[in-house]
Amino acid sequence: MDWEALKQACLQCDKCELAKTRQNVVFGVGPTDAEVLFVGEGPGGQEDLQGEPFVGPAGQFLDDMLSIIGLGRHNCYIGNIVKCRPPQNRDPLPTEQEACIGWLRMQTKLLQPKIIVCLGRIAAQKLISEDFKITKEHGVWFDKGGIRFMAMYHPSALLRDITKRPDTFRDLKKLREMLISITDDPQRYSV
Repeated sequence: MDWEALKQACLQCDKCELAKTRQNVVFGVGPTDAEVLFVGEGPGGQEDLQGEPFVGPAGQFLDDMLSIIGLGRHNCYIGNIVKCRPPQNRDPLPTEQEACIGWLRMQTKLLQPKIIVCLGRIAAQKLISEDFKITKEHGVWFDKGGIRFMAMYHPSALLRDITKRPDTFRDLKKLREMLISITDDPQRYSV
């Protein structure tokens, strides 16, 4: 399945109850040859309206964070565990995550990223380890199936609690160092 076929299939998804309340499926955004994949938990209100991940205040903050290290929507891919907005922005239920994770797996298979960055606890628990502790394990590298994984605080958490921002800045520096060490084209990520 190619990117367009996958996207069209995903847009028709009705595997869980979230399909009944969505405005738009939020498939993902970015170049399909990106070496870095950022994964959040699920779309919020603005994302649901626009059909694009991380476009609200947390998304604007994410864009600012990434620009510090030469990343952005032009050279990394951004997606979510679930593609439809959970009501009132609640955490996606385990059944919703299971119904939707196949889409992310297929995106990852097509993308073949070298690095996956989990944005927040939910994504890290789904992709790295069920018992992942974001306060203790953010910024730590994990190797799974030849892909380097790291988790960082979710941008919305950083908007609510500015005391976590210095940790995130250090995590961003680690990400940049890792990316430069494994990429074939370091100039792609010049600041």
